Amino acid sequence: MNSLHVAIVGCGSITLQNHLPGLALCPDTRVVALCDAQPATLERARLQTGVRITSTRYEDIVRRDDVHAVIIATPNVLHPAIARAAIAHGKHVLCEKPLALQAADARAMADAADRAGVRHMTAFTYRFVPAMRYLRHLVQRGDLGQPYHYRSCRLQDWGDRDLGWRQQTRLAGTGELGDMLSHRIDFAHTLVGPIRRLVAHTKTLVPIRGGHPNDTDDWVAILAEFASGASGVLESSKLAAGRNESWRSLDSVEINGSQGSFVFTTSQWNRLQAGHAGGPGLEPLDVPREFWTWPGSPRDPGAGDPLVTFRYDQAWEFVDAIRNQRPCTPSFHDGAAAQAVMDAAVQSSQTRQWIDLSRAAG
Repeated sequence: MNSLHVAIVGCGSITLQNHLPGLALCPDTRVVALCDAQPATLERARLQTGVRITSTRYEDIVRRDDVHAVIIATPNVLHPAIARAAIAHGKHVLCEKPLALQAADARAMADAADRAGVRHMTAFTYRFVPAMRYLRHLVQRGDLGQPYHYRSCRLQDWGDRDLGWRQQTRLAGTGELGDMLSHRIDFAHTLVGPIRRLVAHTKTLVPIRGGHPNDTDDWVAILAEFASGASGVLESSKLAAGRNESWRSLDSVEINGSQGSFVFTTSQWNRLQAGHAGGPGLEPLDVPREFWTWPGSPRDPGAGDPLVTFRYDQAWEFVDAIRNQRPCTPSFHDGAAAQAVMDAAVQSSQTRQWIDLSRAAG
């Protein structure tokens, strides 16, 4: 495969801000087709990219012989159908998170991709923050010791503005749980391992957004127990007034173990806070330069805003995995694991009970 041809289904802000700039860094990689159900959105993307092949029907795009890979950036409810169609036509697939509205569909997507022998990737973009990559390295190396506690906190100030399809349960599945906490669930899995059981609570505090009904959660909290015995506390909110948004708002992960503690914040992309058992407290720990970009990525970490450009390494990982016929990181299996936790959190909030994930998965 000399030139890799990519089609993008869903041409909204995530595609324009993340996927297109990332693909532009990948040698011999071209976006050859665009798809969006909204003609105006599709035309805006066509004008920006110059891509000539466009359609409002994903079925017309995924069957094309000149398309090798598909990126899915649509409302969540559409992910499984588009992914299944692309996989059935032998296309490699990168899909935005959450993969589906239920874990069973996400697992089916992963299994279908495995059977077809295509590469599959879940867009857990924050895995590519250099500081998170370095933290994972330190934990795997044993610097933490036995994990005791994991906690994450994501607080933003989104007020009551209109979120479009993201504020409709029938299209999004969940609100803050799938939108933001799904990333931190994936952090928990990659740092500590699988969650064994949990109890959760969700709230919809703003029932009207931008003059339109909102029936999704805008705050969620999970108390978890990992298979390793470690504890977990995860909280995420769209309604932390005065906290700002994106990397300017609070986005932190702390992990404590028998040998020490580490703190990650997205806004400090090249630095952690670290402390050791019996030590004086947390101190800055710089991320070595070899972690500033994903292995093999041609991205210049000194070009542009590093709090934005780290996202471009996601496209590099996808393309490189295709070319080298190896598994993507993170895969659909990672997305399905996070979805199982989300399903359990919804069930727990509804029943006000602890949920055992091993039984829920059965």
